[in-house]
Amino acid sequence: MVLKIASRGSALALWQAKHVKARLEAEHQGLHVQIEVQHTTGDRITDVPLASIGDKGLFTKEVDRALLDGTADLAVHSLKDVPTTLEPGLDLGAISVREDPRDAVVFRPGSPVNLGDLPRGARVGTSSLRRRAQLLAFRPDLVIEDLRGNLDTRLQRVADGDFDAAILALAGIRRLSREDAVGQVLGPPEWLPAVGQGALGIAIREDADATRKLVAVLDDPATRRAVTAERAFLHQLEGGCQVPIGALARVDGPSLTLNGLVASLDGREVVRGEQAGSSADPGAAGRALALRLADEGAAAILAAIRGDGTDPAATPAP
Repeated sequence: MVLKIASRGSALALWQAKHVKARLEAEHQGLHVQIEVQHTTGDRITDVPLASIGDKGLFTKEVDRALLDGTADLAVHSLKDVPTTLEPGLDLGAISVREDPRDAVVFRPGSPVNLGDLPRGARVGTSSLRRRAQLLAFRPDLVIEDLRGNLDTRLQRVADGDFDAAILALAGIRRLSREDAVGQVLGPPEWLPAVGQGALGIAIREDADATRKLVAVLDDPATRRAVTAERAFLHQLEGGCQVPIGALARVDGPSLTLNGLVASLDGREVVRGEQAGSSADPGAAGRALALRLADEGAAAILAAIRGDGTDPAATPAP
């Protein structure tokens, strides 16, 4: 039997697709998995900040289209790139064991290896509004500049001195064996990652029962529960790449704890909180925290960012 994976063509995306291929072939004797590379909007447009492109699914839409038109049987995504509302006809057939979800800082040679010790006006690179807002909340004197490209490109620009530091996902750094570049790791609850960061989402067609059975071996229940809480939080707030929102859930047996934050673009306003819940209904914890933070000021922050007066607390639950 042959199974086709749709994937982006970056080194990290291909690592993820090859990882899934190896797992599936090891678990299912006689299964042969092929990888089909798709080029996404986010990959093609590299000279402007992600948020200014103004489109959800920047790194997933074209890959998912290969599923819908039958070119591929499954798609492998970094879950943090997957919109909380999937394309009609698609489902997350598996969510992998999560790699470390935290962010990491890389520093140029000779620079202090701590964000708190960087000189005033130091240049820090990131393409994430969430990271930008948290940085400015911590160090409003830093100069935050857009930094895009694959992992090697971003690391090289820091090494070349184009930036004093850059913030990246620790999961991607680890997967590509570049941990030697990490100078500092930023962790919760003070610093929160993107929703779903560190996990892989395996998308399939809803009606593909045979594929669903094959990919079920990749699913990690604890990770699924944690990211379900985070994605419910994001969905309730109608968040996306243009909104600084961070969240991280921890599952401990029957219990779940979710930390979340919403920040203004300049980092001057940050609303954060923690929500306890049941791992049997993780979405409830996500929605509850979103509604509470909306009442505590997040709704006003988001309305100001969107400029439309929308109250995310009124969003119907998924």
